[in-house]
Formats: sequence, C-alpha cells, structure tokens
Amino acid sequence: MRETKRWVRITAVKNFPLREGRAVQVGDHEVAIFNLGDRFLAVENRCPHRGGPLADGIISAGKVVCPLHAWKVDLATGSVTNQPGNPQCVKTFPTRVEGGMVFVELSFAHSSVDSAQSGCLASTSQDSSLNRISGEA
Repeated sequence: MRETKRWVRITAVKNFPLREGRAVQVGDHEVAIFNLGDRFLAVENRCPHRGGPLADGIISAGKVVCPLHAWKVDLATGSVTNQPGNPQCVKTFPTRVEGGMVFVELSFAHSSVDSAQSGCLASTSQDSSLNRISGEA
C-alpha cells in the first residue's frame, strides 16, 4: 500500500476557541484539533479506552481528558498518561497555521488495505515551529 501525505486546510484560526477542541472529518480521518493559545495540536478523535470523542474533552496542561471515563491523553505525543498499566496511545497529526488558517497533515492511502497504527511518538511533528501561531488571528 502506498500512502501520500498532504497538508489539508481545515478552517480559520478564529473558529477554534482558546483551550477548546473541535472535531473535523477529512476523508476517513476524524481528527480532534485543539487551540492551546500558542499552538494547535491534532489527534485522532477517539479515546483508546472506549472510543470517547476527545474533541469534547477538557484541556489541562497540554492534555485532554476524555469526557467518557477521564482517560488523559497527551496532545503532543498521543500517549495516555493516567493509565500506567495500559500503555495505549492515539495517533497525532502535524499542524501549522498559515495566513490565519489551520492546516493538518494527513496520510491518504492508495489502497483499500488498512495500515497498522504506528507507535505513539512516530506520528508527532518533529518540527514544533510548525505548530506555533505567528500572530494570525
């Protein structure tokens, strides 16, 4: 299976209230995007515990608390932080702000075969400057 990564324009920065998440559907991806004030972070919108909608959770110290059973997910790494005996994670997506618009980098498959989920840290953006807001509002 061949995958292509593409930056997808989501919406204007002003459509994301401070310290809140919003769910967006792009193709097969349901993504939760969070405005942390100084940057945007994006993760798959499904808690690994029971599939709770992470975009509806409360944000605190760079983590989102799942609204169903209070699992805490680190928004930068996708790791669950309050279940030490259960090392699960969610996929993260690189984000950037350009011209007052939020973009998310997503992979699109060229085959109907699903790929296995990669590790927690493999899907994070290595260039944190892409996540910074440069004065757009």
